[in-house]
Amino acid sequence: MRYGARVLFDGLDWLVSPGDRVGIVGGNGTGKSTLLKILHGSEPLDAGSIERQKSIRIGYLPQEGLAFSGRTVFEECASVFQEAKALERELDELAERMAVVDTSGPDFQAVLDRYEWCSSRFQALDGYTTEARVGTVLGGLAFPRKDWNRPCDEFSGGWQMRIALAKLLLEKPNLLLLDEPTNHLDLEARNWLESYLESYPHAYIVISHDRFFLDATVRKVVHLWNRKAHLYTGNYSKFEKLRDERLEQIRAAYRNQRDRIEQLEAFISRFRYKASKAKQVQSRIKELEKMERVEIPSEEKTIHFRFPQPPPSGRVVVELRDVAKSYGDNQVFERVSLRVERGDRIALVGANGAGKSTLIRILAGIEPLTAGMRKEGYRVGIDYFAQDQYRALNPDAVLFEDLLGQAPLMGESQLRGLLGCFLFSGDDAFKRIRVLSGGERNRYALARLLLQPSNFLLLDEPTNHLDLRAKEVLLPALLDFDGTMVFVSHDRYFIDRLANKVVHVGDGDLEVFPGGYEEFLWSRERRAADAERPAGKAVSGELRAALRAAEPSMPRRMNPLKVEQLRGRVGAIEEEIESIEEDCRVLQLELASSSRSHARRRKVLQELEAGQRELQRREDEWAQLSEILAAEVS
Repeated sequence: MRYGARVLFDGLDWLVSPGDRVGIVGGNGTGKSTLLKILHGSEPLDAGSIERQKSIRIGYLPQEGLAFSGRTVFEECASVFQEAKALERELDELAERMAVVDTSGPDFQAVLDRYEWCSSRFQALDGYTTEARVGTVLGGLAFPRKDWNRPCDEFSGGWQMRIALAKLLLEKPNLLLLDEPTNHLDLEARNWLESYLESYPHAYIVISHDRFFLDATVRKVVHLWNRKAHLYTGNYSKFEKLRDERLEQIRAAYRNQRDRIEQLEAFISRFRYKASKAKQVQSRIKELEKMERVEIPSEEKTIHFRFPQPPPSGRVVVELRDVAKSYGDNQVFERVSLRVERGDRIALVGANGAGKSTLIRILAGIEPLTAGMRKEGYRVGIDYFAQDQYRALNPDAVLFEDLLGQAPLMGESQLRGLLGCFLFSGDDAFKRIRVLSGGERNRYALARLLLQPSNFLLLDEPTNHLDLRAKEVLLPALLDFDGTMVFVSHDRYFIDRLANKVVHVGDGDLEVFPGGYEEFLWSRERRAADAERPAGKAVSGELRAALRAAEPSMPRRMNPLKVEQLRGRVGAIEEEIESIEEDCRVLQLELASSSRSHARRRKVLQELEAGQRELQRREDEWAQLSEILAAEVS
């Protein structure tokens, strides 16, 4: 496939099998979306051919551009079951005919046969559950029930894409092609989609810049690189390891070949004009001519960017006390309090519309309060990045010149490198802001903001419109940042690496959890489980979370932070087992002593039995956690 003189990929051979779960990755402009369009059949090939199974159904979700009108959300999604609906109508008609047709005539038997066939086909299509399935998918994708009967025309572009995704998931094509399906989903909807894809009965291929989502959903990775498609088995983390090994092998082969070429050229140069060596010289010349040269593919330069460190603030950065916020009759918050301290990296999570962006604006001091108090700390400087931050940019400014004005002491190469990481490479650096799309403007606005950050950053969806490479630049820079930050993101990996606190926003209230998103999930699950579990039946949160992550329905990668915590838990259990075993040995020695009274011996026996039960429970937990860890590192 090529565009003009530019070759995206050449000599691509690929077999997609039933049940495949594949992620397509690669740098910006390598042809990921083009490859999905080729598989879908909406993009013609320049060379080669595609063979498809007969009657195969392919479903394709582009990044954007789909819109629906004329029906409600529920009706639009239910339209994928047209055959089942038609059969349901025909069954009603046939039932009415059987009530009036003479049972002894030939017409009755024909109607009965048709009814039996329609009924069998209707059951095969699971026609009795179509409404329930539509409701399940709409609920999973975070459509409130009150919105199910709203016309599709009333929804924005992001929600229109959710409707398109819902229809594809309900249709269940043999091959599902998803281009950035998580772009318009919040965390809860992403988690639901991960679970849904685990049990998807057919093959799917996804493009995503969310590495946690790729780790959880794919078993193979196609890497578009150096005009070739390289296939790896495993999830994204396994791919990264194998890719680095492959590149090192190429480099080693290149070095070995260069050494051999230098040896051959030195021999030829030395003995070219000696008649006695003519045969050997010709042999080496032929070897050089036939040698297939190893090429080291050009790599995108890795940028390590460190933000200038701001002056420290006071210990308390911002404090909210008994804050209420409402828009007319819509009560967003009611008597909530929150304290942000120096060094906090707080992730705000919650369903879309819960008030995360409102809370960030309140913390920034740009959203007036309905009630309560906001107190700002000593020497606090605030930088606020909004989802529509691009509106504050000068549309006539040239990107590079504008960036240079923000950081005049930085070198041209460093600024160009930073722009490249945020997907503005080559001549794109000299575009005017007015010609950029909304997503491109926001990417640039983020790069611009972070050149000279204040000591309190408020970031609303900073990872939107960033590819994996840009996130790999942004995340380490934010980790090195000495200031305080509060951010909203739907990227699980980003939250887990960056956050040291999670604030759940929902139902007009705030709830603070220490740690990252994984710890937040465990805490909520533990509370729910402990509330339902009878006394004495407690199971450790670590074991429950580990077992949940290792469900056999589909191999999925456990979060690296969780792996480290499980290693620590296994070590702690081993120490606990040693301690319990020692206690049991002491009790056994005491039980064997004849000098103890009957009452004491009975008490010792009870303590020993309790210790042995506790020992068995710890050993079971140790065995299960060790098995999970062994699977993760294999």
